[in-house]
Amino acid sequence: MKIAVLKETFPGELRVALAPESVASLTAQKLQVLVERSAGSGAGFADSQYESSGAVLVSRDEAFAADLLLQVRTYGTNPDAGRDDLVKFRPGQTVIGMCDPLGNPQASAEMADLGITVLALEMIPRIARAQAMDALSSMAMIAGYRAVLLAANHLPRLFPMVTYAAGLLRPARVFVIGAGAAGLRAIATARQLGAVVQAHDIRPGSSQEARSIGAKFIELPLDDNTEDDGGYARVLSEADHSRQRELVESIAIESDVVITAISTPGQRAPVLLTAAAIQQMHAGSVVVDLAAQCGGNCELTQPDEMISDHSVTILGPTNITTQVPDHASQMFGSNMAKLLLHVTEEGELALNLEDEIICETLIVDKGQVVHTRIRDLLGIQETGEPLIPELQPAREEILDPETAPGDDQTDGDHDDPDIDVTHEPTETGDFIPTSTETDEEAQSHHELEGVEDDSTEQPRE
Repeated sequence: MKIAVLKETFPGELRVALAPESVASLTAQKLQVLVERSAGSGAGFADSQYESSGAVLVSRDEAFAADLLLQVRTYGTNPDAGRDDLVKFRPGQTVIGMCDPLGNPQASAEMADLGITVLALEMIPRIARAQAMDALSSMAMIAGYRAVLLAANHLPRLFPMVTYAAGLLRPARVFVIGAGAAGLRAIATARQLGAVVQAHDIRPGSSQEARSIGAKFIELPLDDNTEDDGGYARVLSEADHSRQRELVESIAIESDVVITAISTPGQRAPVLLTAAAIQQMHAGSVVVDLAAQCGGNCELTQPDEMISDHSVTILGPTNITTQVPDHASQMFGSNMAKLLLHVTEEGELALNLEDEIICETLIVDKGQVVHTRIRDLLGIQETGEPLIPELQPAREEILDPETAPGDDQTDGDHDDPDIDVTHEPTETGDFIPTSTETDEEAQSHHELEGVEDDSTEQPRE
């Protein structure tokens, strides 16, 4: 079986499906890897690095002749530029990458018409056994990190508390809405930069995760179960959503930076910051909306635009991970390689439909849309025997710190003493960094919220 890495065609996409080190891990297992020439150039990887890792450099047409094709963005997440490649597929091939099957189910149907098999990385189940393959969480971590740096770049204030001869500058107040992989990384990064951080999420267990890395958690008691089987927040009732929005806005108007990161695949992101709330925020405040691609958590967000409303800067990046193409490709490639080793046996593709990871990730099998959720979205009626068998036993526990693998999804070059590079599984199946800050240090940092600014800095409007 030949595995081919394709060069990305989505405008501005700099990542590559496999970094050279991931190629080396596959060729060491006797897998034959082809790489389209200059596929890794956007991420800074030279063709010679791939050759040194055991890959064979080929043209795009030669890559499309392979049995298994790897992409960061398949046709589902690249419907415009990717359409030109549809004629190059042949029946029997397999494609693995980001597909957006819940947001763009029609693309899954079009790929099924080609007679191919498709595995969507977004559908990796959030279970301990699949954490090393969870590219969605890996990319979300990078998004959270970049969101904080983006906010710091636009904020007309410093993040850390600063003492100088004439007085004291208070630290920036950062409010992170959503404590998933992106939100948790945003919290950790903002704390590293010296900000006072508050966080909010409605899912059970998220408060402990946020507090463990230094955030003051803002809770909203709700009677209903707020988390689905996949670890995502459920859609709230209108009454509960109104309560959540009121709570969020009351904190946001007192914050210097607001980072929103609440979205569920296939659904419109809930609006938690209205235009009225933006008008009440301090002049110079910054909002970074990581849910911009799904409609945005802020009412005024425009995808991939920077707007200013009442002197508040609102940013809506939709592909923020490509701003860190080297590490993003390393992380994505590591996740991809783990999945490849899981779905191959003796150098050949082996899709065991009784394996939960494969069952959940497989959306198209030999020209048929087989994933139940995608079929429902497309209105495909179920007839006869199920296309994918019921799994027995049911889903394994999402969180089991005693037995979950400790596979670090980063490349291990952290040097910040406040973040332990060992990652722990959260209740949503993501890996998060564990803070080594003591309780006394955390308490001291939170007390900074009450520090009076006795400098000559002018009061804010």
